[in-house]
Amino acid sequence: MATTQEKATPFYINPAVTADKIDNKNGKPSPPAKGVLQNWSLAGSDPSQDLTRKTPSMATLIRPVEPLSDPPPTKTAVPTKGVSIMSRAQTSHPLDPLSAAEISVAVATVRTAGKTPEVRDGMRFIEVVLVEPDKHVVALADAYFFPPFQPSLLPRTKGGPVIPTKLPPRQARLVVYNKKSNETSVWIVELSGVHATTRGGHHRGKVVSSKVVPDVQPPMDAVEYAECEALVKDFPPFREAMKKRGIEDMELVMVDPWCVGYHSEADAPSRRLAKPLIFCRTESDCPLENGYARPVEGIHVLVDMQNMVVIEFEDRKLVPLPPADPLRNYTAGETRGGVDRSDVKPLQIIQPEGPSFRIDGHFVQWQKWNFRIGFTPREGLVIYSVAYVDGNRGRRPVAHRLSFVEMVVPYGDPNDPHYRKNAFDAGEDGLGKNAHSLKKGCDCVGYIKYFDAHFTNFTGGVETIENCVCLHEEDHGILWKHQDWRTGLAEVRRSRRLTVSFICTVANYEYGFFWHFYQDGKIEAEVKLTGILSLGALQPGEGRKYGTTIAPGLYAPVHQHFFVARMDMAVDCKPGESFNQVVEVNVKVEEPGKDNVHNNAFYAEEELLRSELQAMRDCNPLTARHWIVRNTRNVNRTGQLTGYKLVPGSNCLPLAGSEAKFLRRAAFLKHNLWVTPYARDEMYPGGEFPNQNPRVGEGLATWVKQNRPLEEADIVLWYVFGVTHIPRLEDWPVMPVDRIGFILMPHGFFNCSPAVDVPPSASDMDLKENEIAAKPVQNGIIAKL
Repeated sequence: MATTQEKATPFYINPAVTADKIDNKNGKPSPPAKGVLQNWSLAGSDPSQDLTRKTPSMATLIRPVEPLSDPPPTKTAVPTKGVSIMSRAQTSHPLDPLSAAEISVAVATVRTAGKTPEVRDGMRFIEVVLVEPDKHVVALADAYFFPPFQPSLLPRTKGGPVIPTKLPPRQARLVVYNKKSNETSVWIVELSGVHATTRGGHHRGKVVSSKVVPDVQPPMDAVEYAECEALVKDFPPFREAMKKRGIEDMELVMVDPWCVGYHSEADAPSRRLAKPLIFCRTESDCPLENGYARPVEGIHVLVDMQNMVVIEFEDRKLVPLPPADPLRNYTAGETRGGVDRSDVKPLQIIQPEGPSFRIDGHFVQWQKWNFRIGFTPREGLVIYSVAYVDGNRGRRPVAHRLSFVEMVVPYGDPNDPHYRKNAFDAGEDGLGKNAHSLKKGCDCVGYIKYFDAHFTNFTGGVETIENCVCLHEEDHGILWKHQDWRTGLAEVRRSRRLTVSFICTVANYEYGFFWHFYQDGKIEAEVKLTGILSLGALQPGEGRKYGTTIAPGLYAPVHQHFFVARMDMAVDCKPGESFNQVVEVNVKVEEPGKDNVHNNAFYAEEELLRSELQAMRDCNPLTARHWIVRNTRNVNRTGQLTGYKLVPGSNCLPLAGSEAKFLRRAAFLKHNLWVTPYARDEMYPGGEFPNQNPRVGEGLATWVKQNRPLEEADIVLWYVFGVTHIPRLEDWPVMPVDRIGFILMPHGFFNCSPAVDVPPSASDMDLKENEIAAKPVQNGIIAKL
């Protein structure tokens, strides 16, 4: 993952210089350090005033990556008094996503290590990701090699700190599927001298380890999906079945391959299987004809994805194609057969002095927040090393790693084929690999910083999603306000938030994943759901109790969307410290009696979650239930332990029987909150390979059986949140955004409101000066009386 500007203009950072260094002679800020990005994209702006560095025009939004040029030699900085500064050993922070060159090296290393030509030819590359280093390596990098250049992150030692000359080499982890043997293997490759790949194409990676993982199927790939669609459309019995339904033009047919899940031994991972859903477009002049408006029912297809052959086919029931719905399309104006509203006036986001954030590679500073941005093919956006700069208390960590690690969409219709629709969109497919290239002025507005994402394709080539992650500021209404009724004077502040996001499409649905950082210390996680409903066809006059009739012959089955946020917390903890605990808070009504003579009393009752089994918890809005992650050794000015609390939003649990087949693989959905001590190999709540997984309760539900202690630990929160979707006619033809999420809120972390120092806006200051000059102080009292 890289920034657009980084690819156009490579830069390298002197670790002895920071962006906010002060010239001691005149007390003024020095110019930005080399490599500190001060360039942005302005959505919807005049090109002549665009602050973005000029980059070459892009032929496509998703394209193969060109070779990267060699970096210039790193210069040794002049030592400063009291601190020995060394030249940087590498140009990538230990948490930076793998570059295109690193991915190429990793793939070439593994391919070369194949024992035979047959093995090498059969290799298909599911994902290549960074091996995230131990937390003490991250602390070392942040102390001496990269921003924030904070030696206090390291534990104190006798004789002063020992400053290393270099960091450990970066490593890549590859999941490789062998198409000839149907085996899945995991490789670890050490990367060194990666830029050498541009000098003749040779690689300098080293295989650290490799192992075959038995009895699993890795995620599907877009190449497989395309091959499956072509295979089915060219299958003579399928063409005959479509002909019975009046369709002979295969260009109108859409074949959406879905993973089979696991319902019986027939779905065992000894075969790589898919059961496609079939749809058919209507012939029209619309440039984006909505094919999901005509589902094809009654055709059963099972595809062997390894050998790419149809192994089962049956035309079980002739259900007529739904008639063309005149309201099916959603493109602009006449192209959809409609007219757009004409009373929408321009709304522009203007920041005359540019944005308030600063970017250095993948390191972000905004207001008092700072963190790093990462990206993986499975999770998409990852937020690392979240910290808040709190005056004389310095940089205070909040979380080590934040991401969305899984999502599950179970459908509630017991009829075929809908009962099999229970997609694991991260584990079976990949949220990051399905991410969009965001368009300026559309998905984001204002001054925008984009980041690109690199990943491997199925055959081992490297592809880039340009402008994949969007970072920008947003106005968020009132931050706080109070008016003194005696004087008539008021203080008000506008709220601003920094938003980091990406959006992905998984078949018919779109999901936007957002992390919002606020001036009052809050962090909000938000998912925005939109896209097109997955529909079924009805016989004439038929109804279906498990869904909503959308149009003649069309219904939308009821379903749920579940998301899992994994939060490796570090509240006031330096890397390597394990001083966090989790407390559950419930509001209780006081019993009537001498302590509650007016029957109005209630209070907050706390309970420490001491072990994993005790920490399997559910939301309860009746008691305003929430959870606080506290530091066991840091206190605020009142002597209370500092903490951050998880405040649930709207939520639900699975609306399915305990023996539902999808719960075999998704046992983590049975509770809204799970808490575990950090373990580096515990990353995904359903295990690493949920596709066709026959093992019951693999992942989170199995890990917690160890019942590890949590009273003082390196805490990981797993928050499961969902929405039950009873489709409406208003969700058709494209669903207006539905929002769901939660908030991490400071609870005793600060000594007072951290937002009290936000300055008034310029317009507020001008208005206040005019009011004070025009109105005596006592006018407020007279008006009140």
